[in-house]
Amino acid sequence: MSKSESKQPPAGFSVVVMGVSGSGKTTVAEMLAAEMQATFIDGDDLHPRANVKKMGEGSPLNDEDRAPWLERINDAVYNLEQRSRKGVIVCSALKKRYRDAIRKDNKNLVFVFLDGPKHVILERMAARKGHFMKPDMLDSQFDALERPDISEQDVLTVTIDSTPQEIVSRVTERLKARNCI
Repeated sequence: MSKSESKQPPAGFSVVVMGVSGSGKTTVAEMLAAEMQATFIDGDDLHPRANVKKMGEGSPLNDEDRAPWLERINDAVYNLEQRSRKGVIVCSALKKRYRDAIRKDNKNLVFVFLDGPKHVILERMAARKGHFMKPDMLDSQFDALERPDISEQDVLTVTIDSTPQEIVSRVTERLKARNCI
């Protein structure tokens, strides 16, 4: 196939940057959105009020709490695709069924899993200020985490062992190789 016949990237496309709290999702997603000239959406802003209150009180969310949040994220992905826009969304998406809820009826979507060891993430969480997720809640995040496996072809796993800019460069290269951007 010649270059002129090559398949064009989709007009409407979303990247969901996922991982446990403190893995660098927001930092990487903001930089990736700028790189892609895409809309940035912080999934934390889509939590219902009850979830924010619960987390603010130091209580982890359960699957029932997360259901309306995941529906809002699914809707955001769908909206971007339908309006032929690119977006980068931050969402922990810790369990496969959460990722499946976001995938439902959305075709042009890739997850980027920011993976790192618990001790590194704890250090990062301890250093940040003003976030409703507290470091002592990290255990619940790791307990809930279902690491993506090879059956999830739309997930790119990236280690957090380098600078955010290096991570964004790696993600961008892999998205280009998949003809997503």
